[in-house]
Amino acid sequence: MNLTQFEELYALLTGKNLKELKEILSEMPYPDIAEFIMELDDELDEEKLAVKVFRILPKDISADVFAYLDPDSQMLIVRSITDSEIGRLMDDLFVDDAVDFLEEVPANMVRRVLANTDKETRDIINRFLKYPDNCAGSVMTIEMVDLHDRLTVGEAIKNIRRSGVDKETIYTCYVIDDNRHLVGTIPLRRLLLNDEETLITDIMSDDEQLIYVRTMDDQEEVASIAKKYDLLSVPVVDNEGRLVGIITIDDIIDIIDEEATEDFEKMANLTPSDDEYLKTKIGVLAKNRIPWLIILLISSTFTGQIIEGFETKLAAIAGMTACIPMLMGTGGNSGSQVSTLIIRGLALDEIRVKDYFKVLWKEIRVSFMVGFVLALVNIVRMFVLRYTLGSDASTSVIFVVSFSIWCVVIVAKIMGCSLPIVAKLCRMDPAMMTGPLMSTVVDAVSLLIYFALANALIPNI
Repeated sequence: MNLTQFEELYALLTGKNLKELKEILSEMPYPDIAEFIMELDDELDEEKLAVKVFRILPKDISADVFAYLDPDSQMLIVRSITDSEIGRLMDDLFVDDAVDFLEEVPANMVRRVLANTDKETRDIINRFLKYPDNCAGSVMTIEMVDLHDRLTVGEAIKNIRRSGVDKETIYTCYVIDDNRHLVGTIPLRRLLLNDEETLITDIMSDDEQLIYVRTMDDQEEVASIAKKYDLLSVPVVDNEGRLVGIITIDDIIDIIDEEATEDFEKMANLTPSDDEYLKTKIGVLAKNRIPWLIILLISSTFTGQIIEGFETKLAAIAGMTACIPMLMGTGGNSGSQVSTLIIRGLALDEIRVKDYFKVLWKEIRVSFMVGFVLALVNIVRMFVLRYTLGSDASTSVIFVVSFSIWCVVIVAKIMGCSLPIVAKLCRMDPAMMTGPLMSTVVDAVSLLIYFALANALIPNI
């Protein structure tokens, strides 16, 4: 929503031209209406106006708009409306949207909402709330089209016309037997293009083509399956193969967004947070950052100890100390480059643990090329500095530093491709093995290589 559109709607609202405002909102996309309400909610003085806008929405779209609001705006509205309005709202919401809302609000609000929800809906919601976070069961919905395998195409279409209005999606229909076991899927398009007397079992995708997840599968696996098979929805079955729900594309996109955000935060060595940055309290931000900074601070002790152990020798040879930051930076950057690619490949299932030796052989060859080029560039750089700025670095120091760069790049890239795969093998999140953590580890290794080569190649050190 652009600023001009917001100002026009705001003028109608404050001018009490509510009839015209309602007509305009009725024609707008649900996300844009939600954005308008959230913009009003951003200012404390406008909170009552946000609730007022929600109340004037047509009843047939208010629940859809509510699902697009952020948790803070949802809580504001629920706190402000009556118990009977809460009951109607919960009846109109799809189950997965209701569960998403209740997972974000305080316990006292959950109790109030459930107290004003009919028993059948309340039992369903409570069942969903029992699923662990981030599993398929916690993000699925039960509003799907399920068809018995004994139906004909004509009977199936009548069934969809009768019940489809209450379903979240009708593009894919799920075929079940008398015990609700999932036995096949059939696109709506295929139903419409076949003769009414045809049995749906004759045109459905059979068992060998059936794609599904189980209730306790990780939500990241759901997103991976949807991407791989180009699915608009993924069926969810229990341990006995009975259809219990589906996960629709809107929730799959949310999962992808959530998982990507979590990976970015872990790659920066932050404790993942579910809240938006501007809505996260300062104390929470600090708490999410401090643990990893402490770990990195302590781990950097090893780097300091290595430098301290060679302090006398560094002072005795001109030019060696000045090269340490450049050497450590090159190693850390080289390792982070590779680890980022490998982590992304693991997340997209383009790289698997069994591919480790293929990855290792490729990175060894790449690192030899990259390290050789960087070493040559460094030789030229240091000689230029010596003859133009009067650097005290001797020829032996120049070649030790350059050879160290070559070795450090090779080792850093090997570590960069190995650590994420090892983490995956150990059932840890590979995203932890990059960024500051990778740099800290590589820094220590770089110094060990540097001083070992200096001891071996520079006389009288």
